[in-house]
Amino acid sequence: MGVVILLVMAAGVGLMLTRRLPTAFALVLLAVVIAFLAGAPLTGENSVLDTVLQEGAPALAATMIAIILGSWLGKLLDETGIAGTLVRKIVEFGGDRPTVVALGVLAVSALVGTVTGSAPAAMLAGIIGIPAMIAVGVPKVTAAGTVLMGIAVGIPFELPVWQFFSTALDLPIPTVRGFMVKLFPFALVAALGFVLVETRRRGTEHAWSLKSLDSPDVRPRSRRVELGDAPWYALLSPAVPLVLALGLELAIIPSLLAGVLYALVTTTRPGEMNKRLLRTLYGGFEVAAPPIALFVAIGILLAAVKLPGAVDALEPLVKAVSPQNPVLFVLVFTLLVPLCLYRGPLNVFGLGAGIAGVLIATGIYPAAVVLGMTTSYNQVFGVADPTSTQTVWSAQYAGVTPQQVMVRTLPYVWAVALGGLCVTAATHL
Repeated sequence: MGVVILLVMAAGVGLMLTRRLPTAFALVLLAVVIAFLAGAPLTGENSVLDTVLQEGAPALAATMIAIILGSWLGKLLDETGIAGTLVRKIVEFGGDRPTVVALGVLAVSALVGTVTGSAPAAMLAGIIGIPAMIAVGVPKVTAAGTVLMGIAVGIPFELPVWQFFSTALDLPIPTVRGFMVKLFPFALVAALGFVLVETRRRGTEHAWSLKSLDSPDVRPRSRRVELGDAPWYALLSPAVPLVLALGLELAIIPSLLAGVLYALVTTTRPGEMNKRLLRTLYGGFEVAAPPIALFVAIGILLAAVKLPGAVDALEPLVKAVSPQNPVLFVLVFTLLVPLCLYRGPLNVFGLGAGIAGVLIATGIYPAAVVLGMTTSYNQVFGVADPTSTQTVWSAQYAGVTPQQVMVRTLPYVWAVALGGLCVTAATHL
């Protein structure tokens, strides 16, 4: 039966790769099929309806709330002009020096990446940052990659991501935070290396191939223009949640709420606060809707692969192909890095979540080891996957293809994954 379940998982990957079904729908369908194959009854204990669907759907509720709050803060950074001001100040400081401008945009992207991920983060930093880099001669692929590599620097400190791994892997926040802190230097060095190497190796290219702002896909930020630059003290807003959660070890949701309130108070007149709060909250829900749907599906899939029948069927198969030797562990899972691309089986925001659940439920690896694997792969997916929304947006806005960005950035993020896997093996195997 274990072989059949693996074949069903492979079919699910095919559905996602060929876009026959959206990822969230494919994961739910996969979960229901796995539950039936595992011998789960329709209702009752360890059942399809009560355990997989009813209990699985809200399993990642804390992550969903964190996603909403992060998206809310992201909308505030956009509407109040905080993100735009950060980028403009960096561009003004860099002048006509391509490397300096690129490093500045990288820093802003990293800061924004700690608040929200995916396309919203790319847009906050890239709407101004990508044209500015191209204008001073940064090659188009490098410009798009710089924004993505910057977001990847911020991912280890993205609080909703902490909450996701904590809930999905049943680990305390301090454990997740501790590994993310260790992963951060690898992401930072890789990002700096990308900017310094690619801007010099490729030289300057004074070309303009961005879409016109008059096109329906790229609209001018009229509200930002009206507001002008945000006050200097408001620019600290993206750092507020991070300082509270990392420095003071405050819980994630209160930390994000504090960031929302700080951004609001430092940029908005008292009489306008209520309207802005509601407007940006509703806008945040729109941004958060796709990842929330995905997290509902992931919770359902995790519930299915943790059923006793599924664990018993998969344990001997998974154990046979899972190396226990630290050196072999690093070698094998480093070579498997490409399997997290194109919504592959090791993508933690897809079938990879189910595989992670199997590894933990069968006792093959401790949860801390699975945390190291999944977070290391997430660094690759967040930058180089041509199907991820931030990669698609950044590439298209810069006038290149997502595949070009993947080819240029993959060696750097592969090295980040290698570093994360080495730390995992050294500390937990």
